[in-house]
Amino acid sequence: MNSQLMFGYGSKAVGLSIDKLNRHGLIAGATGTGKTVTLKVIAEQLSRAGIPVFLSDIKGDLTSLAEAGSSEGLIERIQATHYENYENQAFPIEIWDASGQSGLPLRITVSEMGPILLANLLGLNETQTSILNVVFSVADEKGLLLIDLTDLRAMLNFVGEHAKELSSAYGNISKASIGVILRSIVVLEQQGAAEFFAEPSLEIEDLMRLDDSGRGIINILNATKLYQTPTLYAMVLLALLGELFDSLPEVGDLEKPKMVFFFDEAHVLFKDTPKALVEKIELIVRLIRSKGVGIFFVTQNPMDLPDSVSSQLANRIQHGLRAFTPKELKVVKAVSQTFRQSETSKMNLEKVIQELSTGEAVVSTLDSEGTPSIAEQVMIYPPMSKLGLVDPQTILKTINHSSLIEKYGETFNRESAHEQLNKVMQDTQEELIESIDQNQKDITPDQRIKELEAELANKVKQSVKSGTRRTDSNLDRFTKNMMSQVGREIGRVITRSITGMFKK
Repeated sequence: MNSQLMFGYGSKAVGLSIDKLNRHGLIAGATGTGKTVTLKVIAEQLSRAGIPVFLSDIKGDLTSLAEAGSSEGLIERIQATHYENYENQAFPIEIWDASGQSGLPLRITVSEMGPILLANLLGLNETQTSILNVVFSVADEKGLLLIDLTDLRAMLNFVGEHAKELSSAYGNISKASIGVILRSIVVLEQQGAAEFFAEPSLEIEDLMRLDDSGRGIINILNATKLYQTPTLYAMVLLALLGELFDSLPEVGDLEKPKMVFFFDEAHVLFKDTPKALVEKIELIVRLIRSKGVGIFFVTQNPMDLPDSVSSQLANRIQHGLRAFTPKELKVVKAVSQTFRQSETSKMNLEKVIQELSTGEAVVSTLDSEGTPSIAEQVMIYPPMSKLGLVDPQTILKTINHSSLIEKYGETFNRESAHEQLNKVMQDTQEELIESIDQNQKDITPDQRIKELEAELANKVKQSVKSGTRRTDSNLDRFTKNMMSQVGREIGRVITRSITGMFKK
């Protein structure tokens, strides 16, 4: 097996060490500098090496991986990059969609997302987040499944109704905070999240498949609509990353990773993100490497990533940055300092990064010993697949011919928290009715009517004797209400008597 994935040419061919892909990476650069092409080229090389890929398609131009094609200036580009084994070809792709409209339905359960991610998605404060944690804890203790947002709503109502009993174990549970969470769920549903929280939930193994020729399948999340709600987009990708982390066993360093995950527009993940969530992301990035997964963050400004995360991205591909203000110049300077340079190098990295043309990048990757290479200016290879948008019929054909369509095509709704709580309530009501019926089994309907009439007369008498001033109309209304209640009770007793007779 070739130990390198070649993706560009500087003074020589430049590539990524396959056994170091789990040390993660960064693809950065301003809009229009060539990040998408770089992502495509690396995805193609990964697929050819038998490594599955997951990436998101925000602009709708990555599904073109499914078509072979050439572009204007291709011959010149091939010659300039010394691309020796270039050939036009299509790649095996699987298209997913969190809304299930333009791809295989991508779904996970509320439980799989967990309270920390969900709290961030709902925009909850610290107090509201703690209550959401209580909801998950109570659901776990009672064996109630949280699958969809209906289940979550049912559990919130349950916790609110039993706040007094639960407070002794969990502290104060504010019903006002529960109301805020319930309203936030409504907003989330309006953003289209209801389709995402459902079953069948994605099985991570289905993202790590090879085609019949041994090429890794490139899983593409159709995110053109999803990205219109950036927080939901970020949480969907992070939930998938979390599922990978939780599901895969520890394997240490492998000759090649089980899969490589690209997180496009990564800056949205860290914008206004609570410290607890940033720490969780940092933990996943640090530990998932031992599970055979590589992560590449794709973003415009590498400074948008927290230092705790950025420091773990060993393979770096920096496209051009434009700097016109003192603040932007500081960013370029900071970025240039993240690359390793030789003491004898005369290359001014700050200047080079600002002057890179489209398709060029400053690159530093880990060598076979795990040491970052000296920063080098590189021209990225042209992709083997089509550039630009693909024919919609190709997308439709890819979805309809997927081997997973039967598995994920239709939702199902098994018994979960919503149904389980309703059943408990129904059983409780039936037990109460049975208990009342048992106590009244020796009382005839006529006796019960007399008891209720006597009870009514007593309450009216007490009302008249009380010191409260009442007009005749108030007393009349009171009497009519009481008679109405008596009537309903009499009807209930008679009905049960008839039913009892039929049961016999």
